[in-house]
Amino acid sequence: MAERQPLRVLVVDDEPNIADVVAMALRYSGFDVETAGDGTTALRLVHEFDPHLLVLDVMLPDIDGFALAERLGAERSRRPIVFLTARDTTADKVRGLTIGGDDYVTKPFSIEELIARVRAVLRRSGQGDRTGGRLVFEDLEMDEDAHEVRRGGQLVELTPTEYRLLRYLLLNPNRVLTRAQILEHVWRYDFGGDARVLETYISYLRKKLHALGPPLIHTVRGVGYALRPPRR
Repeated sequence: MAERQPLRVLVVDDEPNIADVVAMALRYSGFDVETAGDGTTALRLVHEFDPHLLVLDVMLPDIDGFALAERLGAERSRRPIVFLTARDTTADKVRGLTIGGDDYVTKPFSIEELIARVRAVLRRSGQGDRTGGRLVFEDLEMDEDAHEVRRGGQLVELTPTEYRLLRYLLLNPNRVLTRAQILEHVWRYDFGGDARVLETYISYLRKKLHALGPPLIHTVRGVGYALRPPRR
């Protein structure tokens, strides 16, 4: 099972497609994520979800993102904020960083850069990076800091795609994952190819992992796949 509790991130954006893409990428990177489409909902979730960091749009339908940040500061609910907005003037950036924002990312943006900035802000805030470390299941171990996988102590050489696929399985042990879920999380939101690629990579992973021990990746007919203990 996974050995750590993920850091919590609240994504606040009134554009559902952006909120969904950012949330999905953060979840894939190991964060626990909630979303809000307006400032009122965001305020409620700050207290209920207790996020370690907010990804906050400025132009919200009810409460301006800057005003929301100031309100959280006044309530002593201060936590790191990464502004994500189309407002790209120098004055807006200065205001956002002055009122308590820890970083300011403008749209359009790179999702990889946003994730990197979220991690950097969390490190600076003393939260560390709990999305790194080890994932362990049975005799299978993934060391995310070293980017290595071992089974029974033996190093397993994986391609980047095989590594991402195994990581997603390790983040969801004993859970049946549908083919659609795996494609969405491993091949990201822009996947548009032949879904048979999943079966191909599952086969590659099985060949490498199961050569070192009993089967761990199980097919659930008509649904998808699950990482489960070997049948004894």
